[in-house]
Amino acid sequence: MNPILQVEDLTYVYSIGTPFEHRALDKVNFTLNRGEFVGIIGHTGSGKSTLMQQLNGLLKPTSGRVLLEGQDIWSDKKLTRQARFRVGLVFQYPEYQLFEETVYKDIAFGPTNMGLSGEEIDRRVREAAGFVGITESQLKVSPFDLSGGQKRRVAIAGVIAMEPEVLILDEPTAGLDPVGREGILQNIESYRRAKNATILMVSHSMEDVARLTDRLLVMNGSKLAMDGTPSQVFDRAEELVTMGLNIPQVTQVFLRLRQLGVEVPNVYTLEGAVEALCRLKEGKGHA
Repeated sequence: MNPILQVEDLTYVYSIGTPFEHRALDKVNFTLNRGEFVGIIGHTGSGKSTLMQQLNGLLKPTSGRVLLEGQDIWSDKKLTRQARFRVGLVFQYPEYQLFEETVYKDIAFGPTNMGLSGEEIDRRVREAAGFVGITESQLKVSPFDLSGGQKRRVAIAGVIAMEPEVLILDEPTAGLDPVGREGILQNIESYRRAKNATILMVSHSMEDVARLTDRLLVMNGSKLAMDGTPSQVFDRAEELVTMGLNIPQVTQVFLRLRQLGVEVPNVYTLEGAVEALCRLKEGKGHA
């Protein structure tokens, strides 16, 4: 394993000392390895958004540490600033943050703030645009002339252009149609493979996290409740349901089959379901 980001006893309390005091994170611990694709799931208010903003220095921990390659990002102002470039954060509906005259300028905004040369900025803009499927001609137009899905791609490209080693995305496919959703997810995977980047993705789509991620972090009531492979997490489907979380539809079906007395494994992807049903048919003569 090659750790890139470590979280140690991370705690964050909003409005300390007031009637509105709220513990959003409570002694959270985990490690992200270079090149991993990790999903975060949890009900609304479980601490997911607060956690994301801790990881790139937008919020300072009340206690605990965030280590980027072993260095506390709050131990030095330079490290804090570097973390905001090295750990890229894409908020939900990022297209609402577009503001420049052209798509090119919007994608170039982050690299420009990094103080890079014009030549390096141009390289990064064009490479980031390529990752998300923005064409040469689209770079010249206003981002506000694009469709909703294309705007989302521009916003993601603006973060990718900073070439973050860790890319954090909050519901990157929210509000998109199935084709748009799949395109964005493929763009993210292309960036991960090309740069060996670590991806941390918050999603309410259990189907997406089940088939795409290497690991899942489950947040519940400000604590990290589970940390494991999709198989390990969805094997605890009943616990997830008690937390108020959905589980993949195919997992729901197989849970019901077990309740009816059919001996089937717990599955969480369509491919796994097909394989399990084929084995069932071969063994008992029916599916």
